[in-house]
Amino acid sequence: MKAERNTIIPLNADDTIGHLADLFRLMGDPTRLRIVLTCLDEPISVGEIAMRLDSSPSLVSHHLRLLKAARVLRSERRGKQIFYSALDAHIRCVIDDMVAHIGEPLDIGEAD
Repeated sequence: MKAERNTIIPLNADDTIGHLADLFRLMGDPTRLRIVLTCLDEPISVGEIAMRLDSSPSLVSHHLRLLKAARVLRSERRGKQIFYSALDAHIRCVIDDMVAHIGEPLDIGEAD
């Protein structure tokens, strides 16, 4: 049984489609995706993210700037440090849905 398609945005909404494609491209980078996953549960500092991902703080900062500009993450200053977390619950929902999707078995008969 195929699911009924409900288009959330009109196919001719070029600006929205462009922004959505940019967001998927941004999240398609493995390092940025790991950073987002690291920031889902609690606010975390650049240094802590870099340590957990075994990456340099400058590279992490570069990715954080892009993710913040795309409204995926938000920042909060605490003294001299800046902590990052997911902007809102939508970010977790998108990731949770995609993880559930890739974990589903592929029914070859319905793949067409």
